[in-house]
Amino acid sequence: MIITCTPNPALDVSYHVDRLVPGATHRVRSVLERAGGKGFNVSRVLHQLGVATLAIGPAGGVLGDSLRADLVDSGLPHELLPVGGATRMTVAVVADDPPDATLFSEPGTALSEKDWERLLDLVARRLPGAGALVCSGSLPPGAPVDAYARFVALARGSGVPVLVDVGGEPLVAAARAGADVLKPNAEELRSATGAEDPVAGARQLLAAGAGAVVVSLGAAGMVAVTGSGAWRARGPRVDGNPTGAGDAAVAALAGATAAGRSWPERVAAAVAWSAAAVAAPGAGAVVPELLDTEVEVGQL
Repeated sequence: MIITCTPNPALDVSYHVDRLVPGATHRVRSVLERAGGKGFNVSRVLHQLGVATLAIGPAGGVLGDSLRADLVDSGLPHELLPVGGATRMTVAVVADDPPDATLFSEPGTALSEKDWERLLDLVARRLPGAGALVCSGSLPPGAPVDAYARFVALARGSGVPVLVDVGGEPLVAAARAGADVLKPNAEELRSATGAEDPVAGARQLLAAGAGAVVVSLGAAGMVAVTGSGAWRARGPRVDGNPTGAGDAAVAALAGATAAGRSWPERVAAAVAWSAAAVAAPGAGAVVPELLDTEVEVGQL
């Protein structure tokens, strides 16, 4: 089983429109609402593809109730921690002409120190026997910089590989704690390390203590850097909604890491799953027919 932890979940709402025009009134063709947040999206993709997963995160308020109801309706295995703060909302406006998506993301509500301890305890109780732990997404306001580093320490103490998808100082803290895999995008890596070159930035995180770093480069693919080598992977361009592409990549990396696959195989799967997510109607899903997308992988 792959466990995902989402400390700052959201109710994701996607509006589909013909064209997005600033300052104009838009007629929404369709609305998609679902429990979101990066870790939940990772679990959704894994669940869709038949990989055992458990999604963990806090939930509170009316939107927290909606988030919980969606998880139940979708059949996604989950364990939510009841908290007093309200769950946030994100809104994605997906346009057809030109194909594009605009995202509005609320910051979320702070968790108390007691709630952080309760969340850590919940994850710790589920770690024995897990194939991997994924800690993914933004942290709520006021979260400690070492929030994800604490989960990394838990996983390492249980002998469970841990993947972290976050930016800024929490990314560096997770590296120092010894995260097995970090998956920032290029901007997150740049803000955390100051390096313009993704390979150089990734090597800074390796030097800090990370086992491997996979950097998302958008349409340019991904770079994976480990202590034993570096690889660049790129697939064909796919038009659609890129909102959940990074989450699908993390799902692929988690599954491949738990299975002990080689790094060229891991990064190729991450690029292919990312492309399959872009073609899906919303975050947390993939188009299965695109999972075998041809990906070019080269060693750097």
